[in-house]
Amino acid sequence: MATVNPYLMFDGNCKEAFDFYKSAFGKEFTDLNLFGDMPTQEAMPPLSESQKAMVMHVRLEISAETILYGSDIFPGTPGFKTGDNYAVSINADSRDEATHLFNKLSDGGTVKMPLADTFWGAYFGMWKDKFGIDWLVNYDDPAKVQPH
Repeated sequence: MATVNPYLMFDGNCKEAFDFYKSAFGKEFTDLNLFGDMPTQEAMPPLSESQKAMVMHVRLEISAETILYGSDIFPGTPGFKTGDNYAVSINADSRDEATHLFNKLSDGGTVKMPLADTFWGAYFGMWKDKFGIDWLVNYDDPAKVQPH
């Protein structure tokens, strides 16, 4: 069965926030990727050094049941508003479960990133549901997961 966790979005201060959370919970990051870690993409302009240092994805395991995820918004993304900077993150147990949940929960909503295999080894998609809630679904295929 899938697990559900909060995913917090920041406008350039994700690392600072997650260092604070890490200290408060007494835990270490189990994953930390920066925008500079992404492969270059033809359609996208190059990132500045400060943009490359922004957090693309961070994972802080609070307990066996609870994971706090975070990211800075992609540089140049319009419409960011503090207070609306969260999503519900689903960690699926299988590719089929990820596809099923994505299709059901995005019905009537707006897909932001179609389900696809990613460069970091996950099957991942993003959408805003018909009620205005942002969602992420992720399936980490054990055969494709990259070491941290």
